[in-house]
Amino acid sequence: MQSPVRIGTRRSPLALVQAHIVAAALQAQGACDTEIVPMTTSGDRIQDRALIEAGGKGLFTKEIEDALLTDAIDVAVHSMKDMPTTLPDGLVIGAMLPREDPRDAWLSPVAARFEDLPQGANVGTASLRRQAQVLAARPDLKVSVLRGNIGTRLEKLARGEVDGTLLALAGLKRLGFEDHATCVLEPDEMLPAVAQGAIGLEIRKGDGATAAIIAPLQDLATMRAVDAERAFLRVLDGSCRTPIAALASIDSEDMLTLNGKVLSPDGKTIYEIRRFGASQLAEDIGHDAGTALRAEAGEAFFKALATALEQ
Repeated sequence: MQSPVRIGTRRSPLALVQAHIVAAALQAQGACDTEIVPMTTSGDRIQDRALIEAGGKGLFTKEIEDALLTDAIDVAVHSMKDMPTTLPDGLVIGAMLPREDPRDAWLSPVAARFEDLPQGANVGTASLRRQAQVLAARPDLKVSVLRGNIGTRLEKLARGEVDGTLLALAGLKRLGFEDHATCVLEPDEMLPAVAQGAIGLEIRKGDGATAAIIAPLQDLATMRAVDAERAFLRVLDGSCRTPIAALASIDSEDMLTLNGKVLSPDGKTIYEIRRFGASQLAEDIGHDAGTALRAEAGEAFFKALATALEQ
């Protein structure tokens, strides 16, 4: 009898929902039984400070990737926005599911949009990207660190710890919390995080059996869009220590459009770029966009940014 495919995931409610989405999709293919293996990562344990102070987005993946490398699991399910741009040796992204809505949602009991907040109001977020874009639009606002899973953040918002917060619409939808959103922000208002809304399946390189099992789940348009965004991020900064945003889309003619942005944490300095090309050239488009934006901003910008974040 064939052993079940062991699916590794974080223990957070959203991560578990995503793992069950993958398990259901695999079972619908009739290819295998599945077993979900929940794990607690370093990123889940750290709730008192921003990720940049603790080591970056790899904190959400290390323990799960270690389990893959030691054959304790067969597939790791990740929110692709949590993935460092460089994977450990021996691991690859074998497939990505169709992307959920990548936009950000605004949640607040006091303002329909963050632009409508009263002077000096407090916006809670642990994301430098969101912080920078909020302050670019409203430099008078206060931004404070708000960590925890979606449920925890909603509870803190309800208690009045902050006047508003921003969350990925994809996560709200997957958890059935979409009705908590006060409004959905368009990309020209709040450009999303790289790979936001995309679920990736990481496997061991050379594991042909598992690769064949997950292959039917692959959504090529999602993979190419995310590849472009991650290539863009890789050139600029592969961690979460820089306020970087990007979103790629593919039209009916199979042409890819990439919008990218890098900002200073205070939102006072913004560099933006847009690139077009055939979707088959997704990584090249992302790399070229990142290279051009890095040249425009200049190395002094990134050096000053790194120095400021270390203080």
